[in-house]
Amino acid sequence: MDIYAPAVLNRVVQDLKATRRPPLLLGRYFSESSVSNQEEIFFDVLTGKPRLAPFCSPLVEGKIVQSLGYTTKSFKPAYVKDKRVFEDGKPVRRPAGAPISGPLDPAQIRALNLAAETDDQLGMLERRQEWMAAQELLTGSVTVSGEGYPTTVVDFGRDAALSVTLLTTARWNDSAPDPVGNLETWAGLIRDKSGASAVDVIMAQNVWNSFRSNDDVRDLLSKTLNLSARTQTDVGPDAQKLGYTDKGKVGDYNVTIYHDEYTDDAGSTQKFLPDDYLLMVGQIEGVRHYGGIKDEKAGFQARDYFQKSWTVEDPAARFLMLQSAPLVVPYRINACLAAKVQ
Repeated sequence: MDIYAPAVLNRVVQDLKATRRPPLLLGRYFSESSVSNQEEIFFDVLTGKPRLAPFCSPLVEGKIVQSLGYTTKSFKPAYVKDKRVFEDGKPVRRPAGAPISGPLDPAQIRALNLAAETDDQLGMLERRQEWMAAQELLTGSVTVSGEGYPTTVVDFGRDAALSVTLLTTARWNDSAPDPVGNLETWAGLIRDKSGASAVDVIMAQNVWNSFRSNDDVRDLLSKTLNLSARTQTDVGPDAQKLGYTDKGKVGDYNVTIYHDEYTDDAGSTQKFLPDDYLLMVGQIEGVRHYGGIKDEKAGFQARDYFQKSWTVEDPAARFLMLQSAPLVVPYRINACLAAKVQ
């Protein structure tokens, strides 16, 4: 069997998919996937508002009511093309269960290196999509740019009121914060703008530190006062686990600390959710869209990614490449809010 054949490569990646913990935003809010053979991705944005049924006499002709409106948008996603030289001689760690004595044979080493490289490629694709999701939830849009691709802003049309900045003493680390009142106000704003119920609150680490030390929050957590039976939150020190930490409930709100990071194109470490920010998220109807892959060896089939490998004779080398054309789309963009609270 050719372990570098596309069918084999894809099978290896799918096995690794099942064991990888998905990124926070993709896993929770963009779990649905949609693939297309077309280069362009089309998606609809509802523009209708809640209306009342019209009154009339039973003796008159019924009044024609216009259907809810929507706007169809299209976007030709930038291509992801992760290409790397595959090193046959690269050393590998002995896998669990392998014999301690005696080296692995070359075929085993190749298979292990293949699994490691495909895992890394898919992880990079996931992080790129997580970055897109984070940008959309923070700003209501995402800016896509790359080599040979014109800088393009995909604006999903979020209401400007859903981008909040607290000022002066109202900041959560200032003298007159009201985080509990803020959350209720913002949840009501999301309800009014979208009809969604936003109960997920995702905080940067420093925002959580201010939130848990607030007197109103402490009163809700007090077993002596017993003000909220629904509040079950661990306010102890966070162990700074990789990715995110679910802290429990405060009233109706599920609180999560999000401290995952990525390395940008300049080599600098960045946070998906910057310090001082929080997100409130409801039913955004998020979908991972994938445009067509322009590669004959992909068999002209709709798929989320395609991976292939080939060799060159002089100098002798093997290449491994993963291709994808992703765009994550929050169909109900007004079901989320971003707030700078510090």
